[in-house]
Amino acid sequence: MDVKGVLGTISYDGEWITITKTPLGSNPAPVRLRAADITGTRFKPGSRLFHGYVQFLLPGSTAAGEKGGLMQGGRPPYEDPHSLSIPRKSNDAAEKLVAAVEQARH
Repeated sequence: MDVKGVLGTISYDGEWITITKTPLGSNPAPVRLRAADITGTRFKPGSRLFHGYVQFLLPGSTAAGEKGGLMQGGRPPYEDPHSLSIPRKSNDAAEKLVAAVEQARH
């Protein structure tokens, strides 16, 4: 199951979530998270004016807050390794991915 984001993708194979961001500078390594380790998910659908996001919460870490302003549109910063901005056309795929991760958590 894959979700195409604004600057990257999220893949989920039933056990592992892989967030691969398109590099702006050096080539960053993909972030892999085990679905069983996720303590929560945040999903904000994209609209015609602003991108949405998918964010995964882990134990012992605080969620990156939403940035304000016209360019950010209420999304976590690009540097947050556990989130990815998504366009409006990816809302359905992102919703299905979040539901699958939530089901695997329980």
